[in-house]
Amino acid sequence: MKVLSLVGNRPQFVKAAPLSRALRARADEVLVHSGQHYDPALADLFFDELAIPRPDHALGIGPGTPTGQIATVLDRLEPIISAEAPDVVLVYGDTTTTLAGAIAAAKAPVPLAHVEAGLRSFRPTMPEEQNRVVTDHLAELRFCPTETAVRNLAAEGITEGVSLVGDVMYDACLAFAPVARARPRPAAYGQAPGGYALVTVHRAAATDTPEALASLVEVLEVIGGPAIFPVHPRTRAKLEQAGLWNRVGRIPDLHVAPPVGYLDFTALLISARVVLTDSGGVQKEAYFHGVPCLTLRDETEWVETVGAGFNRLVGLDAGRVRDGLRDLQVPHAHPPLYGDGGSGPRMAELLVDAYG
Repeated sequence: MKVLSLVGNRPQFVKAAPLSRALRARADEVLVHSGQHYDPALADLFFDELAIPRPDHALGIGPGTPTGQIATVLDRLEPIISAEAPDVVLVYGDTTTTLAGAIAAAKAPVPLAHVEAGLRSFRPTMPEEQNRVVTDHLAELRFCPTETAVRNLAAEGITEGVSLVGDVMYDACLAFAPVARARPRPAAYGQAPGGYALVTVHRAAATDTPEALASLVEVLEVIGGPAIFPVHPRTRAKLEQAGLWNRVGRIPDLHVAPPVGYLDFTALLISARVVLTDSGGVQKEAYFHGVPCLTLRDETEWVETVGAGFNRLVGLDAGRVRDGLRDLQVPHAHPPLYGDGGSGPRMAELLVDAYG
């Protein structure tokens, strides 16, 4: 069996690490990197740290609008699918790369498998929501991380080809956390474990309007204690364009840092007092490590983390962030919400059963 796997950004690299390993023990994998994250700090480093095989094909789409990126992926991926003749195309998550890969597979036509199927924010204008809904409806195999995701698909009339497999990011957490714990990353910022907040922001909703950027800076200003902010290149560029970057640099105790690799980020996360993020993946990673999370959005696909008391939705609202930091608690119970860490082998087996 030949599987063509398409990745393009940091969370997809993390998910691909355990699944690629499981796939290559049972099948041939052709790995394609779209280049959606074109900064080496966000791409090459992750391949090296996570021991992901080097891509067989690099599309090199680089920066651009989502529509332009989709068009470029379609143009460059079509001949690769034709030449490689895979039995199935595998896509991850909810990015522009995901949607483009799904459309390319459907037009080939080649069966499509979707990792992280069934997630919903129920915000139809959200780009990630559009990407995941279309991908789920084009897929033949849908790998769901949670029972909630299975129910979401059933509500849309999708019950065939649906499998509850657990979350492959938990596989990666179990594999790489011991390595990350050995890295003295917080000390590089002069911080003691448990003494700082960790901040990540990258989504369009937080960076694409002057109003959102101003709210983001207000959020950073109310943290009121040591915080480490590894800045996504896109976020920094937007802050600079809005004339707000210097204001960020003047916030007391805010340590602005360049992007970090997966292992260094995990080391920072494990030792953080709290995480403030708009990232779905970071919400889960915080839960895996028992770190409370304030999500800078008004909704989340990972509703289980909220129900368990580890995650609080505060939006880009400085007052709600201040309240969340004041009321910070770590629940005693830490239920296994996302499987047992064996979702990679489970998905590989299902793929072989279906197309092997």
